[in-house]
Amino acid sequence: MRLDRLLGHMGFGSRKELRALLKAGRVTVDGRPVTDPGTLVDPGTSSVAVDGEPVRFQRHFHVLLHKPAGVITATADPRQRTVMDVLPEDLRRRDLVPVGRLDKDTEGLLLLTTDGTLAHRLMAPRWHQPKRYLARVDRPLDPADQEAFAAGVPLADGYVTLPARLEILSPQEGIVTVREGKYHQVRRMFAARGKRVVYLKRLSMGPLSLGDLPPGAARPLTAAEVDALYRSASLPNPDDPDVPLAGPPGL
Repeated sequence: MRLDRLLGHMGFGSRKELRALLKAGRVTVDGRPVTDPGTLVDPGTSSVAVDGEPVRFQRHFHVLLHKPAGVITATADPRQRTVMDVLPEDLRRRDLVPVGRLDKDTEGLLLLTTDGTLAHRLMAPRWHQPKRYLARVDRPLDPADQEAFAAGVPLADGYVTLPARLEILSPQEGIVTVREGKYHQVRRMFAARGKRVVYLKRLSMGPLSLGDLPPGAARPLTAAEVDALYRSASLPNPDDPDVPLAGPPGL
């Protein structure tokens, strides 16, 4: 792989910025300064460093965002603020895509990834990734609601949801666990029970949990979270040292 493309993939700047970085002698390969951007390196075995700091090659990047209410789940929009606008500059990449969708008024955990295969697998209905939501409604919850959720709720359009779990925390607040991602599903399930959702927050998806990440904040997934995510989707982790390395897409 060309050295400039490896560094660009890892977020070290534009082609112009990378040329300046190399010309200044700030990049080393196997301990020797390299100034030629076309130098070929093996991302699996070559030791690349910038300003003495090792560059650990990653084929894919994964970001956990606490989506705030009021922004849409999209990569770009001419009129409305998107989740990409919320991401801090150091985590913002053109090839990141949201996995699934949280509606504008819903906050909570949103995964963004550069791995399209993983995103497709996580969103595919047959894999049934569990998703947990904290919901507040305008009327008291009761055991009949729990029984209805457990049996599968007939929605207004005639679709019957898969069985779900409703844990009642207080008269008008509960945690819902669903294993599918139909449009506005949790809101529509409560609506079918005669209750309107006034607040909705996604707490977890598959092996990932929001934890105490505040609204609008984001962080890269840990190595353990990435491993767990690929296992939950029954896929090999492309960044696992035991998986043959072919380089990032298009390089």
